[in-house]
Amino acid sequence: MRRGCERFIHCDVCEWEIVSYSEFGCPGRRQLGAHYTRGMGHSVVSLDLSIAGITAKISQGLRVGRDEARWLWMNATDAEMRSLAAMVRDRFHEPGSCTYMVMRIINYTNVCVAQCDYCAFYKLPTQDGGYVLSHDEVFAKLDELLALGGDLAAFNGGFNPHLPLSYYCELFAAIRARYGDALEFYALTIAEFLYLADHAKLSYAEAAGRLKDAGVRWITGGGSEILTEEFRARHSKFKYTVAEYFLAQRAIVDAGLKTTATMVIGFDESLEERLEHLERTRQFQDQLLSSNDQTGKNQASGLASFLCWTFKPYFTQIGGIEISTAEYLRHLALCRIYFDNIPRIRTSVLTQNQQALEGLNYGADDFDLPIEDEVTQKAGATISLDFERILNYARELGYAPEYRHVSLGQPRWMDAS
Repeated sequence: MRRGCERFIHCDVCEWEIVSYSEFGCPGRRQLGAHYTRGMGHSVVSLDLSIAGITAKISQGLRVGRDEARWLWMNATDAEMRSLAAMVRDRFHEPGSCTYMVMRIINYTNVCVAQCDYCAFYKLPTQDGGYVLSHDEVFAKLDELLALGGDLAAFNGGFNPHLPLSYYCELFAAIRARYGDALEFYALTIAEFLYLADHAKLSYAEAAGRLKDAGVRWITGGGSEILTEEFRARHSKFKYTVAEYFLAQRAIVDAGLKTTATMVIGFDESLEERLEHLERTRQFQDQLLSSNDQTGKNQASGLASFLCWTFKPYFTQIGGIEISTAEYLRHLALCRIYFDNIPRIRTSVLTQNQQALEGLNYGADDFDLPIEDEVTQKAGATISLDFERILNYARELGYAPEYRHVSLGQPRWMDAS
């Protein structure tokens, strides 16, 4: 058995139970009928690897397995993928509804020792050009975000050995004190959290507790890329293992913080690696929801959403050719079909621009309008601040986009109106 695969179980031959699922509060949500499926038995059932058989299974609210997902990717038409993804989407969201956010990814430092070969952003501690943002510089970026109508920021930097835990706690506490509930922030990714806890010689639970005390509410599922040990050995050997990634994420959830799931495609990953990523993520969500059932916790403490974006190869060590939007959309549909236990599937305007909204026809229900992400921009991403043009495209596709507030309070620009 490979390292990090101790809890990886192949579930294609399980029977499944349909369980009611309580959706998060958001515009256009399904009030009734949202479900996820959970494995119950281990009796062998035959698989009907045909579009008719898989369609019948999904229409009954049953779970597709890895073999069926593989067959769909290899054989289903785009129209069939869209139809199946819509069937699962409709369990959680009204047809024609979608939500969006205006957000800013703040790259608080570019100093990193992870040395991932797909990153065009980082500087080693010994190289010129490294930086760390001051509090005032962060506040200026947040003020601009609010002025542009946004209320969500995400922090993404790297493994900076010169930044102690106190830097993060003081920064996040200062943000919470200055902005209160008018603005929310995603504090770090899982990968950064792992490094921070390790560097501070703290358990994951202790590190999560310190950050929570500093006003942190979210640590997102960033840094996952492709969740297989083989992928990490090829491209990010100084990052943490898949098993460590999920242990840290579980500690974050157990501390009462919220989290998400992510994926990046378009490197050199195989179809099997993509499917392994999907299976691991779905199983992790099953575990979280099962724990909620047993402890009586609110089910919203599971993975709140799943976001997939595409690798931008420009100016990176690995290089390569960017995958097509068509491939991205098919993968998005496969994710919606597979993730019958994650309510929100997000499409990436950051890496696909306006074309990302085609993802609404492939099972996505949510997107953000970014105003900055230096990491992705360094690798070739372009950002447009013409939000109305992008939103109008969603309307042309037949959707009614509504703003989704992650923050607990009203943004200041809404108070002013």
